[in-house]
Amino acid sequence: MFYAHNFSYKTASKSLPGAPDLDEEDSLEDAVVVFFHVEAGDEDNRKGCIQKFVKNTKWLCGKFATKSVLLHSFNHLSGSKSSPEFARGVLDEAVERLERAGYTVKTTPFGYFNEFSIHVAGDSLAKVFKEF
Repeated sequence: MFYAHNFSYKTASKSLPGAPDLDEEDSLEDAVVVFFHVEAGDEDNRKGCIQKFVKNTKWLCGKFATKSVLLHSFNHLSGSKSSPEFARGVLDEAVERLERAGYTVKTTPFGYFNEFSIHVAGDSLAKVFKEF
């Protein structure tokens, strides 16, 4: 997780064959950017996984007094992956819970590799790793 002064992305190529055709780019400022990965073992504890995901995101937002969040699925870097359907469900529910709590949430396109640029703040808490 990062607190970023600026984050921007552009779709590059599909990582999932069934993903819709997209050519998308967006940016945001002063936001918590979460690169997340859902593992196969998380499928046994969906509720706890989502609860900790949302709680940790809200915690970091509170440290920087922001209500702006970007969620980016980063599953392709690990050997232990949940199914894409499960990961998408976790993402959708996390977005819903954060929005209900008053956060503005954006996501990078699911099922895509993306180009991105990030300007992370220098504070020690601007770069946080959480595993649960």
